[in-house]
Amino acid sequence: MATTEHRLSFERPIYELEARLQKLDTKTEPTLEVRNEVRRLRRELVELTKRIYANLKPWETVEVARHPDRPMTTDYLDLVFEDFVELHGDKFFGDDRAIRTGWAKLDAYNVLVVGHQKGKNLKERSLCNYGYAHPEGYRKAMAKMKLAAKFHMPVICLIDTGGAYPGIGAEERGQAQVIASSMFEMSRLRTPIVCVVIGEGGSGGALGIGVGDRVAMLEHAYYSVISPEGCAGILWKSHTFKERAAEALKMTSNDLKRLGVVDAVVAEPVGGAHRDHHLAASLLKRYLRGALRELRDKPTDELLEQRYQRFRNFGVFFEDGHLVGQPLWDAMSDSSVEPAANAESLANAQMT
Repeated sequence: MATTEHRLSFERPIYELEARLQKLDTKTEPTLEVRNEVRRLRRELVELTKRIYANLKPWETVEVARHPDRPMTTDYLDLVFEDFVELHGDKFFGDDRAIRTGWAKLDAYNVLVVGHQKGKNLKERSLCNYGYAHPEGYRKAMAKMKLAAKFHMPVICLIDTGGAYPGIGAEERGQAQVIASSMFEMSRLRTPIVCVVIGEGGSGGALGIGVGDRVAMLEHAYYSVISPEGCAGILWKSHTFKERAAEALKMTSNDLKRLGVVDAVVAEPVGGAHRDHHLAASLLKRYLRGALRELRDKPTDELLEQRYQRFRNFGVFFEDGHLVGQPLWDAMSDSSVEPAANAESLANAQMT
């Protein structure tokens, strides 16, 4: 049973059933009838939880991804990895606690772990800026990734942020430029990279450490170019349309797997990762182990080419058996297309 005090509205039937179970469990000398009723209710609870979580609406998925008891990077560092040694600072400005980096062991693999950290209490959240990283956070991540590549160590990125911090100071220190540079450098990093969205995957803040050979997301995470509230504010001028925006954005794991944006969906415990950290960590570890095993023997040049093609082909799809769309870079470099048409292609791509 969940011990969390943060209750989601759609989970109300689950908590009501848990309360009935708890009341029966407190009986000091339960009769045979009571024990049978407890067994029946436990089966019903599992089935009810499965049914509710199998039919989550997109906005409900966002609520689960933001759950304060959902395991964060530091939880997975304790439960998935061993011998974590943290690395600090970007050698330019400071040490951004919204992104954690360090060496670790995953079974027989020596890896570099990079992950967003939101914080578990008010003091830690303030220190981590609620997971909204500054430019120095991405510079730190990139510097450590290059160090990992130097020693031929795989990189594992755990993504969990609403976005990069949009404040004046961050913009003055080059927020947009450093995210673009990070994506470019990751695209040619000569070592395997595995990225997993463990909670929120928000916009450029997620993409800043999200270019990899394998990109996966947990079952009840979300990954989107903008938050539902931000999208609703732009399109409908009010955040009250956030549920409609969440539906339109196609941001859930099933949608993104179908669209080819992510390679795999990592299952979560029944009722979400916030209900069982240990099982969630075990499922994530199994995926990471398999991904590293698959990537470790690939020739580096082949790895880089496949990584490049993976992101280059976004926006290409089939309709009635015919290829529709063209990779943006191909459209821009096609000598048969007039410059004006190229500009129009770029504008359309940016609008979508």
